[in-house]
Amino acid sequence: MTIRENYEKWLKDFDADETTVQELESIRNDEKEIEDRFYTELSFGTAGMRGVLGAGMNRMNKYNVRRATKGLAGYLLEKPEEAKRGVVIAYDSRRCSAEFAKDTALVLCAEGVPAFLFDALRPVPILSYAVRHLKAIAGVVITASHNPPQYNGYKVYGEDGAQVGPEAAEGITKVIRATAYTECKLMDEQEALDKGLLKYIGNKEVDDDYIAQVKTLSINPELLKNEGSKLNIVYTPLHGSGNVPVRRLLKEIGLTNVAVVKEQEMPDPNFSTIKVPNPEDPGAYELAFKLAAQVGASVIFATDPDCDRLGVAVKDGQGEWHLLSGNQIGCVMLHYILSSLQKAGKLPKDGAAVKSIVSTSLANRICESFGISIFETLTGFKFIGEKIQQFMDKGDHTFLFGFEESYGFLSSTFVRDKDGVNASLLISEVACACMAEGITLYDRVQDIFREYGYFVEKVVSTTLPGKDGLTRMKEIMAGLRNNPPKEIAGLKVTAVRDYLKGIRTENGREEPTGLPVSDVLYFELEKGCWVCVRPSGTEPKIKLYVNSNDREQDAANALNEKLCEASKALMA
Repeated sequence: MTIRENYEKWLKDFDADETTVQELESIRNDEKEIEDRFYTELSFGTAGMRGVLGAGMNRMNKYNVRRATKGLAGYLLEKPEEAKRGVVIAYDSRRCSAEFAKDTALVLCAEGVPAFLFDALRPVPILSYAVRHLKAIAGVVITASHNPPQYNGYKVYGEDGAQVGPEAAEGITKVIRATAYTECKLMDEQEALDKGLLKYIGNKEVDDDYIAQVKTLSINPELLKNEGSKLNIVYTPLHGSGNVPVRRLLKEIGLTNVAVVKEQEMPDPNFSTIKVPNPEDPGAYELAFKLAAQVGASVIFATDPDCDRLGVAVKDGQGEWHLLSGNQIGCVMLHYILSSLQKAGKLPKDGAAVKSIVSTSLANRICESFGISIFETLTGFKFIGEKIQQFMDKGDHTFLFGFEESYGFLSSTFVRDKDGVNASLLISEVACACMAEGITLYDRVQDIFREYGYFVEKVVSTTLPGKDGLTRMKEIMAGLRNNPPKEIAGLKVTAVRDYLKGIRTENGREEPTGLPVSDVLYFELEKGCWVCVRPSGTEPKIKLYVNSNDREQDAANALNEKLCEASKALMA
């Protein structure tokens, strides 16, 4: 069908939906807008679906949610007995999240698959935990994580509590594509309840067990007990689902001196106090900085709307604030876990850490210094979750910590996605340890740099929206794949990893990367530097990850700037 035919079919199929019809009629003469909404279907992949809210095939709306859910149900019902275990559904504070979550539940019920629906917003880590805790066959979270307010999304989790991998995503997609929008029906809510297909999850059935489990992740509970009340924290949930679990966890581990940014405490789908609800964005901390000045706080925590990520700002000895990068937070936590376990004589010989390929190489050096293995995965925390399961299945490694540069951290095995609550505990404990030594958390970061070298990482994004943008992204990746650079900013390219081909090439010799297929190029450079190029899986962007290091901080920064400029030229 043509783009215009797709548009007209939606008007016909959903003519009883006055809101959808009005929205579509309002763009009848806007060919560019119609093209953007109807040139393709909203894609479903390992990250589920994510897009701008609105009517159309390429938009997040109740019809795409229902169709995706019928596709998920069809995939699960290929094993009918397993499907009876049901699907857990959670949602965050975004526009339409509660409605999409209920539609998800009622479509599942209509297909005969039991649905466990949380009675209020919950973070991603609690959903991940609940899937395992309730022995469900799958899970769904309605969220667009840290995207702007006009976005929402639909993430699917497997029975292990991790986001589904490529094979499952492909299987679900196959059923979705064979499903017409008009085939997707909802069961009446009362009927679903009466038949026992729909069950609401209250605040005691999962949350208490989850919080109790998170508390077991403390490396040194006595440290928290002795120092916790002295640590002055400002916390902002950025209008999201972290407000209740993060505050509860901090209080129960002894951190009683926590001030919450009132303007950002309650759910707000418009995220009206910030441009984007992203703890990586310095602008998200403006109100927190003001509150910190009033209460004399030395550290600020921020979680994103679905509370799978944690941002941290720290004050140095001169009273200046520094927003730590995800790589810095991850390495501080990693170093603390390994050094504390070693000091206590509890560091397992088979201990292992896991990070994504685009996360800092500083982690490799830290693990090497402790004699601990470190494994790399593709971007996407589901791959770290898969690695945890591999360790448990084979019994060859003890998982200690996993992280991604995009503010995702995990030290448990009972959750299989990044966990902002878990991360809040860990960084609190590190801060207390620093306080006991008479130094700041910022000092600890600098100590690590002085010991292992200064590592600088930047992400440069180029936004390429719409059909033309998708074409341009493909052209850029094809150009770099067919004609890889010989040098970048004067540094020789020593090896090229092409994850789409699954091959690493060095001096003409090829070897397998050992990782799943993905449209990613990774250029290894002299001096241990590297540049990685990948199209985003959730946004219309192509991303450059630029990493440099040197024994001197100024030299590492200067080299990174040169690499960034040279790398951006590769996108031309």
